[in-house]
Amino acid sequence: MTAARHQIKRYQIGFAAFFCLALAPGLSAPVFGGAPTELIVVDWHTGLAIGGYDPVAFYTEGMPVPGSADFELPYRGTVWRFANFGNREAFKANPDTYMPQFGGYDPLGVPGNVGVWLIAGGRLFLFYDRGRREAFAADAERILAAAERKWPDVASALTP
Repeated sequence: MTAARHQIKRYQIGFAAFFCLALAPGLSAPVFGGAPTELIVVDWHTGLAIGGYDPVAFYTEGMPVPGSADFELPYRGTVWRFANFGNREAFKANPDTYMPQFGGYDPLGVPGNVGVWLIAGGRLFLFYDRGRREAFAADAERILAAAERKWPDVASALTP
């Protein structure tokens, strides 16, 4: 199976797991608690977290900024890139503040897109598409609570 087909298969498994859980009201997973996940969206070609974009820049610049190979930091099994020394040091001092919620996965369990993002409740969220971002923004508290309850089971479906 090609890498692209393998990635599509992972998306399908994530969707299936989420919808199965959403349709089974009797199932309840422990609350995620807002802590970042061990699963991180990594670019399949480069091995960089969230496609090599600087997670701190979403907060400081208000937009996605590509990181530089001059400012890399290994963290949680992958390499993160930053636009400058200050951003790398800020992340190093407090990675849980800047790391995207759910490791960069959309709250439904598919890899998020750095071009479709939102900071809510002081946390960075990446979304698969604009429709999901708009739905989240319209009712963030309810959607986040549901996503946190379901995330442990969704995450287990994402592991290879």
